[in-house]
Amino acid sequence: MWLYNFSLGLDLEVILPVSIFFFLIAIFLRSRNPPNYPPGPPGLPFVGNFFNLDHKHPHISFTKLAEAYGNVFSIRFGSDEMVFVCGYKMVKEAIVTQAENFVDRPYSPLFERVYNGTSAGLFMSSGEIWKKQRRFALSTLRSFGLGKSSMEWSICEECHHLLEEMEKEKGGAFNPARLFNNAVSNIICQLVMGTRFDYSDHNFQIMLKYLSGAMQLQGSIWGLLYEAFPGVMKHLPGPHNKMFSYFKYLERFISQEVQGHKKDLDPNNPRDYIDTFILEMQNHQGESNLGFNEANLALCSLDLFLAGTETTSTTLLWALTFLIKNPDVQEKVQAEIDRVIGQTRQPTMADRPNMPYTDAVIHEIQRMGNIVPLNGLRMAAKDTTLGGYFIPKGTALMPMLTSVLFDKNEWETPDTFNPGHFLDAEGKFVRREAFLPFSAGKRVCLGEGLARMELFLFFVSLFQKFTFSTLDGVELDTEGVIGATHVPHPFKVYAKAR
Repeated sequence: MWLYNFSLGLDLEVILPVSIFFFLIAIFLRSRNPPNYPPGPPGLPFVGNFFNLDHKHPHISFTKLAEAYGNVFSIRFGSDEMVFVCGYKMVKEAIVTQAENFVDRPYSPLFERVYNGTSAGLFMSSGEIWKKQRRFALSTLRSFGLGKSSMEWSICEECHHLLEEMEKEKGGAFNPARLFNNAVSNIICQLVMGTRFDYSDHNFQIMLKYLSGAMQLQGSIWGLLYEAFPGVMKHLPGPHNKMFSYFKYLERFISQEVQGHKKDLDPNNPRDYIDTFILEMQNHQGESNLGFNEANLALCSLDLFLAGTETTSTTLLWALTFLIKNPDVQEKVQAEIDRVIGQTRQPTMADRPNMPYTDAVIHEIQRMGNIVPLNGLRMAAKDTTLGGYFIPKGTALMPMLTSVLFDKNEWETPDTFNPGHFLDAEGKFVRREAFLPFSAGKRVCLGEGLARMELFLFFVSLFQKFTFSTLDGVELDTEGVIGATHVPHPFKVYAKAR
């Protein structure tokens, strides 16, 4: 018995370190990259490069890694490898020149849970479903005014409501975020569900609150943790669970709208995106591979709300931030508005060619605001090369928009608010190739035209009627808060009638 116990103890002394040794070898072999793979920082077992990041400002961490390893580098989150692409030329190579190869989305544990395990919606779907749904969304939204004068009229009407709400503040300090969310979201509401909501509507306010909350959490440290360690995170408490409950509420909100539309649908007179989708469902019964079903209708509508509300309203917040910090720019904008439009006539899109300075300021706000610091992940459809490095089929790839909007090779003063980036020596507006706030290529934001129209009309209407300032002694912060979007820290403004 004594000899047996001694032998067992000896076996354990040998087996345990040997097992650990082979386990570490297995991890090394699994994480070993193929020859000529993009370089990157060494990672720890299990967690990879997770602790290399500044989790409050991940885009800055990635920018520093690009400076150290070049414009094509790799990192690892948990067990997942990811290649980052930085700088205008390299990003353009990936998403424009090789657009067909980098058009699909990789697997995402976070969105699998949001989308109930399906490859659905407009943002995260891939392949034929994505192509069909994107074409359908574009053609449908265009038929209901996207890019047309009827849409311009709707935005102008909403501008009127927004200005009325600001006048109710009677010159007192207020937080503009809620008003901008209301105004911008009402535009997409009219396209998707054929209605606008009063700014005091309780359910509408809850929807907007959850919309902002979901976007913030999705791009936060909690979203990154869930993507890297889904098997652990789905069983742990934390704010990430709140994110999923927000998405569920938003999905239910839209599903209720869908049920209401089904009750009073007129097949001969569709009113909006939801009506048209329902009719398309009837035309494609039994064709599940096209995505025309009720569950996907809710998810596609949710994607339209997410993309059509948060980005534009956030840009307007950055507009106030930068023009309050640069009162000379605000004065020049107002002088051009007074000269071209005056203080009483409603601005129109026809005014934009005659307002080069205002147009340049709006573009510089979008550049410096850096609303979407990263981008949507892509996936290599086949083995390819990028920047001289080998990118294997199935590799997740992140084209980083921050690196384009602040590319030192493309912008004269990349880190300074400078409307001159978009003006020539004669003061005429100049388009810049490296201006990609909406991304580019096949995955370019499908609402880009609408967003441009909204930004011009809302921006000009605001500064035509008011001069904006903030509380005495308060210096507005341009660092912002990073979620799925880059949002200014909450602040209050005075809107003084002109």
